Amino acid sequence: MTRLGFDPLLPWPLIGALAVVALLAALWSLWRGLRGWSWRGLAATAALAALSGPVIEAGVRAGLSDIVILLDDRSASQSLSDRSAQTDAAVTELTRSIEALPNTELRRVSLGNDANGTLLGGAMTRAMAAEPDARIAGVIALTDGRLHDPAMIPATAPAPVHILLTGAPDDWDRRLVIEEAPAFGLIGQPLTIRLSIEDQGAVPPSVAGLPATVRLSVDGGEEQVAQIPPGLPFELSVIPEHAGQNVISIGFDAPEGQPPELTTRNNSAAIQIEGVRDRLRVLLVSGEPHAGERTWRNLLKSDANVDLIHFTILRSPDDSDPVPVDEMSLIAFPTRELFMERIRDFDLIIFDRYSVRGILPPEYFANIVSYVEEGGAVLVAAGPEMAGIESLNLSPLGAILPGRPTGRLFEQPFLPQLTEEGRRHPVTAALPGAPAEDGSGDHWGRWLRMAQMEPVAGAQVVMSGAEDQPLLVLNRVGRGRVALLSTDQVWLWGRGFEGGGPQLELLRRIAHWSMKEPELEEEVLLADIGRDFGVTVTRRSMLPQTGAVTITGPEGYRHELALAPDGPGRFSAEWQAPGEGLYTLREGEISRVIALGPAVPKEYEQTVASGDLLGGITEATNGAILHLSDGVPAVRAVRPGRPASGQGVTGDWIAITPRDAATVTGETHRPLFPGWAWLALIAALALIGWLREGRAA
Repeated sequence: MTRLGFDPLLPWPLIGALAVVALLAALWSLWRGLRGWSWRGLAATAALAALSGPVIEAGVRAGLSDIVILLDDRSASQSLSDRSAQTDAAVTELTRSIEALPNTELRRVSLGNDANGTLLGGAMTRAMAAEPDARIAGVIALTDGRLHDPAMIPATAPAPVHILLTGAPDDWDRRLVIEEAPAFGLIGQPLTIRLSIEDQGAVPPSVAGLPATVRLSVDGGEEQVAQIPPGLPFELSVIPEHAGQNVISIGFDAPEGQPPELTTRNNSAAIQIEGVRDRLRVLLVSGEPHAGERTWRNLLKSDANVDLIHFTILRSPDDSDPVPVDEMSLIAFPTRELFMERIRDFDLIIFDRYSVRGILPPEYFANIVSYVEEGGAVLVAAGPEMAGIESLNLSPLGAILPGRPTGRLFEQPFLPQLTEEGRRHPVTAALPGAPAEDGSGDHWGRWLRMAQMEPVAGAQVVMSGAEDQPLLVLNRVGRGRVALLSTDQVWLWGRGFEGGGPQLELLRRIAHWSMKEPELEEEVLLADIGRDFGVTVTRRSMLPQTGAVTITGPEGYRHELALAPDGPGRFSAEWQAPGEGLYTLREGEISRVIALGPAVPKEYEQTVASGDLLGGITEATNGAILHLSDGVPAVRAVRPGRPASGQGVTGDWIAITPRDAATVTGETHRPLFPGWAWLALIAALALIGWLREGRAA
């Protein structure tokens, strides 16, 4: 760029004063009628112009190279099939072609994995914003076109934008779509999951329309199998089995087709449903009033989630009470309604110092046995009656009790102790104030009475009492559970006798174990998910040793994780998962399903390559969408406005548009006229004025 500047020989105020003097002289000459006044005025003007130092200023330009932006998509979906190899080959070839062009630079931007999917639109916008528009000669993106931020794609660009798609024309995939799934559900109540099977791409004729064999299981349990045709919504029913997290794993067998589907990562999904109880319904039957009766009532009434029905038997059929029945203000015990008609409405039945006195006929006890075998729970807190002829052991209920009374009653102080099994069992493990295994350290207060009993085969003795006899025995019967506490002295801990003990915590654990609360399961596999896919795997077991945990995951992942002892009844280890997905942990017959991140990441929702989302930017910039399966296109340079893609003799080609950009690196200053020219001009004008005045004279 060239412009006129000034480099004055005198200060501007002085030049201005001289200009005023010259103007006055010219006006005086005009007033006096001198004929040469105009020439003398021009001479003065030329002198003033020379003093102002006019110069010509010109910028020094340096040409800039053109820039081509190469976007290299390395997201997870780009690892499918041979897309990674296609991308590597294209990067190598395009780099060679672009670097061979004169005055052209390459800017390569690699796009990796992101929890939010492929953010190609944002990467393209940032890459172009980082370079001057006047230098961008073209943008080339190597991708499968499956981006997750289409709103970030720029509306236009200063040069052609070309999309080179990876993959192949015959790519296809089948995926599982979860359309609707509940987050919460009542335990034991059916829930509906709505799903469908979706086919994408060039589905082989041998697979098109073929139903998928879908398998559903809750927490790795027994599978439900259904045949679901693609494209049609389908509903499956599941039942949360326990409180807390129920992991529903759903998947279908990979279809057999040629070529095979792109990935099996989207053939399965995990749904986490929080199981909640409507309310825990407990029936408490106290055989007679005693000091510990209020203990049970206070425990159960303190829990807002427990609906308690409590009956205390104050008058048995064999009582010789002369008061007529119609004059008593006692509530009749609705035995038939409770133990025959509505027994399965209860989650737990507690017999507290109950004696068999003919109140419940044998068929009622037989119905209680059926209730337990079908999944119910019974807890017996016994007193002296357990050692006598009125013992529950002599009723049909005795068939499922975990201990058989011997008839001996210990009426002496004794210190409750945890057995070896009790230190491992979650009902009694780590009870507050528990004495050490060698008896040292803290200890609880003593109890004063217990009945002797012999545990049945398979029962677990978790606490012992007088003469090291079983005190608390637990057992599983069919699908239900039974607990037997052979003393009625627990209330002494609540009163602080000899320091007391964890009365409410012990009774709460017994009751909740009976009702199958998951945190008190003795045989369970737990997984605590930390940061960056770090997982703490814990196996809780009554066994002295457990085997390794077999971990299976997506894409055939398999790992054997050895566990180390981590306290009584606990074995644990740290495991670093390789990435997102659905993983099954199994040790023996126990399994657990965990989902790290989404079971089906966004990258695998749409896997068949497509340029539909990028068609707007390519059309607006005269770019092209080509498939790398047809070969890597050649790169040319064309003038703006000319076609930027086409097909040549050797294959497809794409073009960039050279921008001829430049920058000013300096500036030159050249006088408008040399000094001698100014002097000659001034002298000539003055001479002409003098001559004209001389002729006039």
